[in-house]
Amino acid sequence: MLCPMTRWQLSDVPDQTGRTVLVTGANSGLGFQTSLELARKGARVLLACRNPQRASEALGRIRAEVPAGSAELVSLDLSSLDSVERAAEDVAGRLGSLDVLINNAGIMAVAEGKTADGFELQFGTNHLGHFALTGRLMPLLLAADAPRVVTVSSTAHVIGKIDFADLHGASGYGRWRAYGQSKLANLLFASELQKRAGGRVLSTAAHPGYAATHLQSGQGQAAFQALMNVGNRLLAQSDAAGAWPSLYAATMPEVIGGDFYGPRLTVRGYPVKAWRTASAKDNDVATKLWDISEELTKVEYRF
Repeated sequence: MLCPMTRWQLSDVPDQTGRTVLVTGANSGLGFQTSLELARKGARVLLACRNPQRASEALGRIRAEVPAGSAELVSLDLSSLDSVERAAEDVAGRLGSLDVLINNAGIMAVAEGKTADGFELQFGTNHLGHFALTGRLMPLLLAADAPRVVTVSSTAHVIGKIDFADLHGASGYGRWRAYGQSKLANLLFASELQKRAGGRVLSTAAHPGYAATHLQSGQGQAAFQALMNVGNRLLAQSDAAGAWPSLYAATMPEVIGGDFYGPRLTVRGYPVKAWRTASAKDNDVATKLWDISEELTKVEYRF
């Protein structure tokens, strides 16, 4: 059910001067637009990206559009736990505290593959990579006055099921099934983090609706790509508008920990409280997923 909320505008984002934000997947799409607007509002923004060339190009664009802004790069490949650890160490060497972490990066419906650590690629990147990163950055978050973690999920969580017997698709891979599982895991992680942090960190989730981003390209399926091209023309909102729920969750004072925010019309519109499935509210599954994620990543959260 949608919550009552005054029509929100981008101009409503409060001044972010003095706050430091790290955004994963910040070189393009939602991550870039989120980073750009936060820099425009005065935040020090760390763009955590995998591809050095695209990261440099994104940084140049932000500096060109916001000459007085503060933006810098962090090398991060979420499909490698070693890279996650190095990125966290790099950030800890630069900062005394971190106000906001936006777990935005993701891959969608890709061909079967494995991460550097042998995990199913989508589950390993979208969920386990962010789980490990958040845990390793937790000391910096706890050092901030009012830290937030925003985890970007998707309406595709509705097709997700956490298959504890086969988290990595060993018995058969389905690209959309794997994507749905990873996005459901994002929601379960966000709610479990809110519970375990005990009020010391505000954890929320967001989804962009149907936003035209790079995720709809490069799937390796001609029919799928043709369908996405039509959808982008007829239904999709821009990546800038798709970033609104993340910006809302990251900055607005009325945001409630554990809530999920998305476009008013599900696929597009200004941000409101979003609907999620019963599976995304299953506390027992969330607890079990958390414990398994700690075992797989070897990252233990300490609050």
